Amino acid sequence: MNTIFRKSMLSVAGLAFAGGVFAGPIAAHANPVDAKPVAVAVQSAAPKPQGEQSHISLNDEQTANVKAIIAATKKAGLPERAAVISIATSLQESKLENLGHLGDMNDHDSLGLFQQRPSSGWGTPEQITNPEYSTTAFLKGLKQVDGWQDMALTDAAQTVQVSAYPDAYAQWEQQATDLVGQHWNS
Repeated sequence: MNTIFRKSMLSVAGLAFAGGVFAGPIAAHANPVDAKPVAVAVQSAAPKPQGEQSHISLNDEQTANVKAIIAATKKAGLPERAAVISIATSLQESKLENLGHLGDMNDHDSLGLFQQRPSSGWGTPEQITNPEYSTTAFLKGLKQVDGWQDMALTDAAQTVQVSAYPDAYAQWEQQATDLVGQHWNS
């Protein structure tokens, strides 16, 4: 099935390219007097949140972690959408709490805001529990995802995190969007 779909998509892309090759030279010589303005629909840069949304009240530490994620995102030169994905991911992974080792409750050796694992190469325990470092590490992974800016938040987060619960990130998108809107310019 994937092969058929892939071939179909390549055929459509080929037709679109061929149409552009043939129509391009014709359009280039069109009489500008006959040209009429065309209305263009503007699509929002970020997809709408998917599914039922969750929300938690934040304490001062969690709010400070939101601000640290936003600061690291800005420092990396990435847009607000990257901060939304990062905050939603941290909401799912740790509820924006910079978690140390949780003993028997720990998921393997996961630590910090993003529940990154030293054994998986995310960094040392000291690095992973540093909000700027862990956010930068997450963003580095996000930048390696082709088209992350336009994909559903849960897909972008899952590609970086490789969670056992890949759809769980979506529930935090609205709160993450609201937090970025509230703190991006502060």
